[in-house]
Amino acid sequence: MNITGIEIRVLEYPLEKPFVSTWQPMPTVNHRVHIVFIHTDEGITGIGSGGVAAHWDIARLFLLGQDPFAIEQHVQNMRSFAFFIGRPWPLEVALWDIIGKATGQPIYKLLGGGQERLRAYASTGELRSPEQRVEDAQRLRDEGFRALKLRFHRPNPRDDLRVLEAVRKAVGDSMDIMVDANYGWVIAPDRAPQRWDLRTAISMARAMEELGVYWLEEPLYCYDYDGLAELRRQVNLRIAGAELNQGLHEFKILLEKGCFDVYQPDITFAGGFAQCRQIAAMVQAHGKTITPHTWTNGIGLAANLHFAASLGLCPYLEFPYDPPNWTPEARDFMLAEPFRADEEGYVKVPQGPGLGIELDEDKLKRYEAADQSRII
Repeated sequence: MNITGIEIRVLEYPLEKPFVSTWQPMPTVNHRVHIVFIHTDEGITGIGSGGVAAHWDIARLFLLGQDPFAIEQHVQNMRSFAFFIGRPWPLEVALWDIIGKATGQPIYKLLGGGQERLRAYASTGELRSPEQRVEDAQRLRDEGFRALKLRFHRPNPRDDLRVLEAVRKAVGDSMDIMVDANYGWVIAPDRAPQRWDLRTAISMARAMEELGVYWLEEPLYCYDYDGLAELRRQVNLRIAGAELNQGLHEFKILLEKGCFDVYQPDITFAGGFAQCRQIAAMVQAHGKTITPHTWTNGIGLAANLHFAASLGLCPYLEFPYDPPNWTPEARDFMLAEPFRADEEGYVKVPQGPGLGIELDEDKLKRYEAADQSRII
């Protein structure tokens, strides 16, 4: 089997209401998605998406005419041209999709096969009033979720704590609560004058200890290795992060310095299936937990779902969900069937070959940004 073509399609799905996330300074009005299709001479096409848009045109120099099964060779090439085009890892996802389709197996089974379903936590994305978040939490619990993640990002962090206090009081011990401060990175226009320093992070973490928070995520910049390690030493609370760190070298530093209890590589950001399996082995050898970041789109969610399922032990899967502004229909609009959690709060791993997902061809045509899509 040889690779015969690479196609990039760009889609824009208009949201019914703007989604005002904590991690960017502007609201999301259109859900913009880049999908890569890798075609082969045997009629099998692999798809990949997630992460951030990259200039993937250079990929044809390394992939055209090559065997899609030569994963180690492709990973080394991608590590090289990642210096020039950004994060190319959706390409690697598409290669694994081809391998799964060619062998008739879902990716998670090719990687070891651990779990057929994963317990999900509802990952919210907006700042809302205490009253609204209490209502949201109770509705999520009624839907079957037994965990949710709140976002902290207000100018006065004590205002964030009031939301947490209200939610904890409302749900009691019936739900695990995670908190994401979203200070692991910053978009340039968002100067975030309220960014936490180490003392603030310690103070907030200690307050969260009293409220039984399951983990505190991204309290400091993702390359503040010493600050993260000191925070972890000072508090009795799981510290989580590394969703935007990439490559074995960065995770090696994080582990050696003792920065996190919970590591969250996203395979579409951090290095694809092959490298993230190596990262997972390092994390588990250090006695730490791994549960991937999944907040991209339905294809990226599918890829990280297969990765998480292959680990054998993943306590929670992130399930991006913050209705009415962020729903499975908006997140997974390119799929024939959106991912949903069942009444017990679990997400099932697709059992079809490769990623095991089917694209909605009508929506691909309806929402395509024609001037952006191309064959390379």
